[in-house]
Amino acid sequence: MKTITINKVTGADLPSIAELASVIWREHYTPIIGFEQVEYMLEKYQSVQAMAQQIAEGVSYFTILLDTSLVGYLSFYPKNKVLFLSKIYISSQQRGRGLGRYAIAFVAQQAKLAGLDKVRLTVNKYNTDSIAAYQNMGFKTVDEVVVDIGAGFVMDDYVMEFFVDNCE
Repeated sequence: MKTITINKVTGADLPSIAELASVIWREHYTPIIGFEQVEYMLEKYQSVQAMAQQIAEGVSYFTILLDTSLVGYLSFYPKNKVLFLSKIYISSQQRGRGLGRYAIAFVAQQAKLAGLDKVRLTVNKYNTDSIAAYQNMGFKTVDEVVVDIGAGFVMDDYVMEFFVDNCE
């Protein structure tokens, strides 16, 4: 049996996370939002520099390891009395093995430790597999948002949330 570990990110982890993000995003999101928007968003949100800036601004990043292999990452921060789950990504080869559920339980625990009762996230409206996974973990759609992210691109998302007391 393999061991799942979630560790706080250090600056030394950022290049590996950026590399994993490039693989996951190009594979998963290109069919949903197109090559140009994926490349733009990778640079704007998932580059080493972008993640370092987010961490400097108070975003917490964590690696998800299966034994000693980096298989995913997540990030979150408190926002308006909820814990906003900004990123949660698992490599395609490792999906369906319970890593996402384990990571969401970790996030729920972090929310509880921070005295927050809800976890909120946004997910692309056409990202049907992820939406289904979130619903299976207890998330409910509470809103829809369209956010201009520059360069003629928008994020067309559902806002989903769950109460941490409902988490297993």
